[in-house]
Amino acid sequence: MAVRLRLTRVGSKKNPIYRVVAADARSPRDGRFIEIVGRYNPQTEPSTIELDEARIKDWLAKGAQPSDAVSRLLKAKNVVGTG
Repeated sequence: MAVRLRLTRVGSKKNPIYRVVAADARSPRDGRFIEIVGRYNPQTEPSTIELDEARIKDWLAKGAQPSDAVSRLLKAKNVVGTG
């Protein structure tokens, strides 16, 4: 199973809030996921980024690939091992 760290959208219409999740690469964007590893709210000033660094490092060590958006969030928070 190919695991990806990616964003899934929650929140209401025109009010996006995102979860950072570990999910099977074949599952839909807002579909089934394995674990929630963080949150991202682009509407606050500055944007709110909350990440469980220990779990993210664990998933990266297991071979999970971060999406482009999640890679940018990991770099913004200086999480080590961002591919």
